[in-house]
Amino acid sequence: MESMKAKIQKIFKERFGEPGTLYASAGRINLIGEHTDYNGGFVFPGAIDKVIMAEIKPNGLDKVRVYSIDINEYAEFGLKEEDAPSQSWARYIFGICREIQKRGGTVKGFDAVFAGNVPLGAGLSSSAALESCFAFALNDLYNSNSIDKFELAKIGQSTEHNYCGVNCGIMDQFASVFGRKGNLMRLDCRSMEYEYFPFNPEGYKLVLVDSRVKHELKDSPYNKRRESCERVAKMLGVETLRDATMENLNAIKGEITAEDYFRAKFVIEEKQRVLDVCDALNAGDYETVGKKMYETHEGLSKDYEVSCEELDFLNDVAKTLGVTGSRIMGGGFGGCTINLVKNDLHDDFIEVAVRKFNEKYGHEPKIYDVVISDGARKIEEAE
Repeated sequence: MESMKAKIQKIFKERFGEPGTLYASAGRINLIGEHTDYNGGFVFPGAIDKVIMAEIKPNGLDKVRVYSIDINEYAEFGLKEEDAPSQSWARYIFGICREIQKRGGTVKGFDAVFAGNVPLGAGLSSSAALESCFAFALNDLYNSNSIDKFELAKIGQSTEHNYCGVNCGIMDQFASVFGRKGNLMRLDCRSMEYEYFPFNPEGYKLVLVDSRVKHELKDSPYNKRRESCERVAKMLGVETLRDATMENLNAIKGEITAEDYFRAKFVIEEKQRVLDVCDALNAGDYETVGKKMYETHEGLSKDYEVSCEELDFLNDVAKTLGVTGSRIMGGGFGGCTINLVKNDLHDDFIEVAVRKFNEKYGHEPKIYDVVISDGARKIEEAE
């Protein structure tokens, strides 16, 4: 973090002279609660110790001048709708500016330099970290922090929808804005109510194993699963599967396809698993947390069918070695497993997982240890 901060400050000074203010926002993990958001259920994310950091300063102009250290690209754009930049990374920042303005907020020209250590393509929501960093900063610099945190998360979500072509839910931006060190958050995707739960796993580490594979699938598998869930909800006469029980589902088993049955079964069971994990965390029972993670993986692999051979292999390695909990994290078909690993198993698990995966698939997975940390924040006046 300190070296990133020093690099940003050095480049900002070279490009724009007088120093600005430093802001940061985090990537996120989701411990449990997958494919539940569009079914009105619960998700259980936390912000992590990997961030996007930016130094920002008003420039007295009617344009934004911004440099990305990681991509080594510069962008300059105005603040009207027709001023949208061509670079995809810059559209995130432009979108944040526009979405604040659409809500009656103030944005004026500024200079910015940013960098990050949120791994790209690993399902840790680097885009939400970028959005939340700039939304938080512009709220602080130009709006006296008058825009509430939920609106900041929605500004990030609307940016994805309207400027980046991604029809995402609210979880990533929510976690990035609301993250609190040592806590996970249970977000009710229907009511938008949320609650913090302590996550201080003494004697355990959270480890992500990134398979570095992404299977491109035709016929939008996400949409097909969503349609299955909606068909079953309609058959049951409920708005979403949030309101369904296994008894309800089993009562109509003969009237729906096997595929729709298993999709709905996963969602109904996953809703309960999130609640069970909340109880376990309150009791400091990390063994139960781990057990539920394995159950989620099994459901995602067999019932929801969004796993792939590589992720199932990593899950099996974890189980064989006695790792406390392991599951796919994210939409599926590639990406990471998230693992709850006892400290004394940590090094052995990583060594074996990397070696065995490489032997089987011809490339090494990437390993990320993550710590649950704070979300969007002002760091300090740059010196």
